[in-house]
Amino acid sequence: MTKTIIAAILLFFISYSAVAQEAKIDWLDFETAVEKMKTKPKKIFIDMYTDWCGWCKKMDKETFANPVIAAYMQEHFYMVKFDAERSDTVFFANRRFVNPNPGKSRSSHELAQALLQGKMSYPSYVFMNEEMKIISVVPGFFPPQNFEPVIHYFGDGYYENQDWENFSKAFKGRLGGK
Repeated sequence: MTKTIIAAILLFFISYSAVAQEAKIDWLDFETAVEKMKTKPKKIFIDMYTDWCGWCKKMDKETFANPVIAAYMQEHFYMVKFDAERSDTVFFANRRFVNPNPGKSRSSHELAQALLQGKMSYPSYVFMNEEMKIISVVPGFFPPQNFEPVIHYFGDGYYENQDWENFSKAFKGRLGGK
């Protein structure tokens, strides 16, 4: 009986580990996430990046590629990649957003400016609630173990009733960091 229980537990952890290793983020464009919100509301996470940003690339390679991070984010958010210097037009909240100087070096899209509240720093992450209202903007590179508490703070709704300092002190994640 004990051997059967141990075997079942081992099988569970092996299969869970295999699923976690396969987890990857299914990035959406902003417009697709907005459409999905109409039928299935969910928090939105926007990775605001630029093509020239080295820290953005490092975040993709190290943090977003981490299976623990990817699995959690995929489950709790619509995941959006938004090039802050894109040149096309985006319609959102009954407004038209453009890049005023498309093709010009370091020209920010108006929607990126609005979402980042004028603080144009890359990478930056915009957390939005199910009503598409900004919860918070978090700038900078985070290694996976430091990003895990951030995504849980917003993804699990702790931001609604607990300050970040107390939450982060008490957080025990799977990656063992803060």
